[in-house]
Amino acid sequence: MDRFLSNAVNRIDAKGRVSVPAHFRTVLQKRGFSDLYALQSIDMPAVDVGGPDLLQRYEDKLATQDMLAASSDDLSIYCHGDGAFLKLDQDGRIMVTDFIREQTGITSEVCFVGRGLFFQMWEPQAFQTVREKVRARLAAQRAATATPSGAPQ
Repeated sequence: MDRFLSNAVNRIDAKGRVSVPAHFRTVLQKRGFSDLYALQSIDMPAVDVGGPDLLQRYEDKLATQDMLAASSDDLSIYCHGDGAFLKLDQDGRIMVTDFIREQTGITSEVCFVGRGLFFQMWEPQAFQTVREKVRARLAAQRAATATPSGAPQ
């Protein structure tokens, strides 16, 4: 499978590096990625990370925009100005840079969260808090659509 699934917490070493989880590295290897593109999330204290295809998705969208429109500038500032390249070393580690720390509040551990075609890096407690809220919203949606017998429609 070539999707980023699940989540894992890894400790940052004394040199400021963190190991990308093995199952995420397998996906990266299958997809042929050693250079990673990272983008600061718009509405979450997380950094989105993927291969060059993640950047390409934004640039493809940008190519369809009117170059003189403000929305084109906004998208360019977001995907280029809030983006950075990360290098995966031979041992599967990346540097936890200020770019990552300032967006996420990460200090000593990183929670890696699979998001299908990309993954995110979170401060572990922040992810746990958001995860609980997401699960509560989904449970409420399920309850709102449940049949009288309690089974989902």
